Amino acid sequence: MIRSAYTQLPPAFFFSRLTDAVSRYAENHPDRRLLRLGVGDVKGPLAPAVIEALHRAAEEQSRPETFHGYQPETGTDFLKAAVAAYYRQRNVTLSAGEIFISCGAADDLGAIGNLFSADARVLVTEPAYPAYADVSRMAGRPILHLAGNRENGFLPLPTADTDADLVFLCSPNNPTGAAYTRSQLRKWVDWANARQAVILFDAAYEAFIRDAEVPHSIYELPGAKACAIEISSLSKTAGFTGMRLGYTAVPEALVRDGCSLRDMWTRDRTTRTNGVSYMLQRAGEAALSPEGLRFSRERIADFQENGRILSETLRKAGVRFTGGRNAPYLWLPCPDGQSGWTFFDRLLEEAQIVVTPGEGFGEGGEGHVRLSCFGSREDTEEAAGRLLTFFKKRV
Repeated sequence: MIRSAYTQLPPAFFFSRLTDAVSRYAENHPDRRLLRLGVGDVKGPLAPAVIEALHRAAEEQSRPETFHGYQPETGTDFLKAAVAAYYRQRNVTLSAGEIFISCGAADDLGAIGNLFSADARVLVTEPAYPAYADVSRMAGRPILHLAGNRENGFLPLPTADTDADLVFLCSPNNPTGAAYTRSQLRKWVDWANARQAVILFDAAYEAFIRDAEVPHSIYELPGAKACAIEISSLSKTAGFTGMRLGYTAVPEALVRDGCSLRDMWTRDRTTRTNGVSYMLQRAGEAALSPEGLRFSRERIADFQENGRILSETLRKAGVRFTGGRNAPYLWLPCPDGQSGWTFFDRLLEEAQIVVTPGEGFGEGGEGHVRLSCFGSREDTEEAAGRLLTFFKKRV
């Protein structure tokens, strides 16, 4: 009666377990000030342009002549136009019919598997956001793993033996902060087109990219529209973690087994959803306006400075790491071969710093932890000082 694949999942979603552990510690030690470099939630406020758009949309809903009910299931024309204009800044052209508005990247990452058969083989490049493997397990699909490690810079590449139907790629990566260069991502595009595989490309952190050789969109590479679905979000770009708004691109050129995936996704969305609220889509339009983007880039610059501070601290402490430049995360090995959970407990107890154990990101994450750059400047600087003291005590 029930889908048995659910019984194969971990007993609790990883981040829920992490939150519970931190909450218990805080309750037991109310006198200690915790500095949270763990879960990657952003800090407010939202851009003034977004707040103004929300107020205007709320006023419209108060009058019969401007009231809006159900919205188009795949998104309004005005927000699709704003997303398309955002892509054009990267010399990527997408039509309105190739853009789908969602309630955030997580929703579409979980639902996009509806397009593929139950026996489609899923390749997860690890360490990886745990939902990639979990949603594949829920669907009962066979999962293959390709390990990222120190030797390949946590940016695994396909080989002649790599064989799968679907592959999850996240660049810049959560949790490692590593980002594929244009030439590296080219290898994945060529592989997918040669194998008739489909890349599910998570671009949630593209707004943090600094280096010119790192693509913001997989569609900057020729041939990518024939093999890739790109899923993105305004959560980190515009601080919409509590608003829930994202977008997915399914190009017209993406055809498998004679079927248009764009048409299939349109059919799926018009069946399973009733669209995103009008007010929220107006907020998204404002977030992608020149004023909204200017505000967001200033906020992102603050997080990037946090990354620089933490990076310099780890260098001073002699700790090797990845990330901190093109992504809001830093990834580092635990000292003395400790597990991520053991090191998590030690930092919590000895320095009152919350990090994310790497074990939550697959086997490739074992023995590592992730630091987040989303804290305030004050907290980041204090955490940097505590980290330096902690590591120096171990020398």
